[in-house]
Amino acid sequence: MTPPTAAPPLPAGGIAQVPDVHGRFGRFGGRYVPETLSAALDQLTAAYEEARADPAFQAELDQLLAAFVGRPTPLLFAKRLTDYAGGAQIWLKREDLGHTGAHKINNTLGQALLAIRMGKSRIIAETGAGQHGVATATACARFGLDCVVYMGSEDVRRQEPNVRSMKMMGAEVRPVESGSRTLRDAINEAMRDWMGSVETTHYIIGSVVGPHPFPRIVRDFQSVIGRETLAFCRKEIGRDPDCVVACVGGGSNAAGMFYPLVEHASIRLVGVEAGGRSGRPGDHAASLSFGSPGILHGSLSYVLQDGDGQTADVHSVSAGLDYPGVGPEHAWWHDTKRVEYTSVTDTAALAAFDLVARREGILPALETSHALAWAVEEAARRPASEHIVVCLSGRGEKDAAEIARLRAAAGGGHG
Repeated sequence: MTPPTAAPPLPAGGIAQVPDVHGRFGRFGGRYVPETLSAALDQLTAAYEEARADPAFQAELDQLLAAFVGRPTPLLFAKRLTDYAGGAQIWLKREDLGHTGAHKINNTLGQALLAIRMGKSRIIAETGAGQHGVATATACARFGLDCVVYMGSEDVRRQEPNVRSMKMMGAEVRPVESGSRTLRDAINEAMRDWMGSVETTHYIIGSVVGPHPFPRIVRDFQSVIGRETLAFCRKEIGRDPDCVVACVGGGSNAAGMFYPLVEHASIRLVGVEAGGRSGRPGDHAASLSFGSPGILHGSLSYVLQDGDGQTADVHSVSAGLDYPGVGPEHAWWHDTKRVEYTSVTDTAALAAFDLVARREGILPALETSHALAWAVEEAARRPASEHIVVCLSGRGEKDAAEIARLRAAAGGGHG
């Protein structure tokens, strides 16, 4: 069975009837950028609207998703994880099995096609965990586009296997030494590059953040995850799932999973942020749990910031969740209470990594491990008649060396 990958029509009303023409999700979103970027964003908006209405564009993307990425990705019943929890049945949406090992490729292929449509021959991107960087390098190699990836030097250290992969596919990886040397700083540098090169360059943002129309574009390209999940549940389970869970940093895998489901009121949706070491400022990256409305990287959303409105330092064991903001649509879902948002600590995420590796023979990304930690605990509280689906957003080989380093530093073994 192959679920449809075409973008679904928006409903007549309700939570999913967003963004508006100004790129607003309720009060969130919008476009707060220098004038030098306004024309490029207008061009991107027009190109995307034309592409959405062009059957040839969607057909080409569908073919790439099937033959190049390997979609649809399977929905796996996690039997031994379910037995361990002793309650609700746990299912894994295996985005880790798609080409490049994570959900990011769904978006980079779509945006690369848009760049070609706009006549742009150079691509820039930011990356934290490296999965978006690898996916961007992959798309650029597939289409013959020049590629530059900005990556904080701390993340270059943590995610060295992905750095190698990017370079092997012809991408230039530019380490960023400013600030905390992580994802926030990589986005800052990519934005600076784009301001000086908009005529020939398209910036493939990797998450549902940034100025309009990026949050909508990334969400739409990632919504294949939720559409496949719904179709597979109806086939394998015979009905909709009771609960769907995804990790949230900027929030692209979660937005792609949740968006096709937000109008299905019977499905509980849960986003899991990085709780880090503690709830103290600087010890976590849980923007929806501890942040307040503010402007970051061109849009209004929940941001971790100090009393003066300066972006706060953040921490997560996971490079992909180590970001002080969140996509504006998540902020909208948070305020409308359609999606529940919670957080999981570094320690719990590392324990979930071990649990899934040993119980299911799957190494989940540390990002995904946050969602898995919450799902296993919740499954234990729910009856066996219920079904919980976790978006397994990426594979964890990229994290193995960092996990070993952390455990060696702590004086422990492999766990």
